[in-house]
Amino acid sequence: MSAPRRLGPAGRFAQAWISSKLTPLLIVAALLIGAFAVWKLPREEEPQIIVPMIDVFVQMPGASAREVEERVTKPMEKLLWEVPGVEYIYSTSSPGSAMAIVRFYVGQDEEKSIVRLNQKLLANFDLIPPGASQPLVKPRSIDDVPVLALTLSSARYGDYELRRIAAQVHDAVKQVPDVSAVTLIGGQRREIRITLDQGELSAYNLSPLQVAGALGLSNRRLPSGQFASSNREYVLETGEFLRTAEDVRNVVVGVANGKPVFVRNVANVADGGEEPGEYVRMARAGSGQLLPAVTISVSKRKGANAVEVVDRVLRRIEPLKGSVIPSDVKLDLTRNYGETAAEKSNELLFHMLIAVVSVSILIAITLGRRESLIVFIAIPVTLALTLAVFFLYGYSLNRITLFALIFSIGILVDDAIVVVENIVRHWRMPANRERPAFEVAVEAVDEVGNPTILATLTVIAAILPMAFVGGLMGPYMRPIPIGASAAMVFSLLVAFLVTPWAAVRILKRTQGGAHGEREDVFTRFYRRPAPPWPNPRW
Repeated sequence: MSAPRRLGPAGRFAQAWISSKLTPLLIVAALLIGAFAVWKLPREEEPQIIVPMIDVFVQMPGASAREVEERVTKPMEKLLWEVPGVEYIYSTSSPGSAMAIVRFYVGQDEEKSIVRLNQKLLANFDLIPPGASQPLVKPRSIDDVPVLALTLSSARYGDYELRRIAAQVHDAVKQVPDVSAVTLIGGQRREIRITLDQGELSAYNLSPLQVAGALGLSNRRLPSGQFASSNREYVLETGEFLRTAEDVRNVVVGVANGKPVFVRNVANVADGGEEPGEYVRMARAGSGQLLPAVTISVSKRKGANAVEVVDRVLRRIEPLKGSVIPSDVKLDLTRNYGETAAEKSNELLFHMLIAVVSVSILIAITLGRRESLIVFIAIPVTLALTLAVFFLYGYSLNRITLFALIFSIGILVDDAIVVVENIVRHWRMPANRERPAFEVAVEAVDEVGNPTILATLTVIAAILPMAFVGGLMGPYMRPIPIGASAAMVFSLLVAFLVTPWAAVRILKRTQGGAHGEREDVFTRFYRRPAPPWPNPRW
C-alpha cells in the first residue's frame, strides 16, 4: 500500500475550502462587493490625470512690456523654479501685466503644490518692485472642465434680462452638493452708466474727478458706534449703498451759488447692461434665427461622480421652471458630460458581459455545459474582486479601467479551465471511480497547482512593469497593469477555492475512455488521424 500523497500549497488550499460552508458565503460576499464597487465608482469618459497647474498674475500699471519682463517676470521665474516639483514655467510679459503658468510633475499632490508656491511667494513679498501689485495665484485643475452646460435662450428677452435670470439659476445650482464652480457665459451684467456733460461741468466749475470722488463717498456704509439696551447690542451704521439709477442721480457732487449740485445736473444716468465682451447665441432649427442666450457651465468637485452631480443639478433646476425661469425662456442642455460618461461606461459594462457569455459558450462547446457553468461562476467573482481593487485605489469607471477588465477576461479564465479540466480527467480515470469525489478533486488541483501558480506569476511579471511608466502616459495607462495583475491573482485564488467547490457539486462523474479522457467530438476527431500511443514501461 503506497503512502498518501503529500499535498502542495494548492492542494492544501483546495482541501481547506472544498467542503467548507464559508465558501458559498465568500462567493456571495465577493459578488456583493463587486456590485457595491460598480455602484459607488465614479463614472467618467477618461481617467482623471493629476497635473497641478497654477497661474500667477502680477499687475504693474504704466510699465512697458520690457520693463515688466526685467523687473517682474524674470525675478518671479527664479523664485518659482525654487519650488519643489516644478517641471515647466511658461511666462508672458505684456504692457502693465505679467503672467506665469507653473506646471508641476504628473502625480504631484495638488494641495501641497499650491501651498509650496504660495509660501514661496509670501516669503518674498519684500522683493516686489514699486508700482507692482501682489501676485494673484489661481490654481487650474482637470476638474475645472465643465460637466454640464445649460443654455437659456429667448425670443422675448435680451442679453441683459437673460443674464439676470441666469444669475438666479446660478445661486440655486451653487447649493447642489459636489458642485465646485458655476460660471455664467454671455449676456450683459447690470451697469449704471454715468455720461458726464462737459458743458454742465464747466458751468458748475466741477471736474470729472470730483464727481467720481463724490460717488465713491456716497456708495459706502461705515460703522458709527454701538450701544447695549435690554440685553441686546445695537450697531449703528452711517451711509447707504447706491442701488438704483435714481439713487445715483440724487448724489450731491458739489455746491454752486449756495445750492447743491446733483449728479442729474451734470450727467445722464442710465440703468442697463454693460458693454458685452462675449456673445452667446442659440440657433433654432427651421427658423434660421439667432436668439440671445446665456450659458451656465457647472464643474464638479474632485473625486465626485459626474453622473450623480449632473442628476442632482437637473433635479434642482426642474422646480425653477415657470417661476425663476419664465415659460418663454427655453432651457437647453448643450453639454451633459454625465450622460455621455454613463452611456459609455454602461456600454463597456455590456460588452464585458458579452465577453463573459462568449467565453462561457466557447468553454461549453469545447469542455461541456457543466464545466462552462463553473467557469461562468469563477469569472464574475474574479471581476467583482478586481472592481473592489479599483474602488480602493480611487479609480473611476472609464474606458481604460473597463478595457483592463475586458482584457483580463481572456487570461483569467486559464486557471479555472486548467483546474476544471484536470478534475474531470481524474474523475474519468478507472482507478478513481470508487474514490470520494472530494479527495480526487483535491489531488487534481494539487497536480496542476504549481504550474498554474508559476504561469500566473509569469503573466503578472510581464504586465506589472507597465504600472511604473512615467510621464502623462503613466497614470493614464496604469489601471491596465494594476487591474490585470489583480485579476490574475484573484483568478488563481478562485481557481483553487471556488472551482473545486463548484466542481464536486455541479459536475457528474461519468466513465471516460481507456485513458480517462473525455470522449467528445473533439477527442474523437483528434484520435482518428493520431497513431496509437504505446504503453510505456515505468
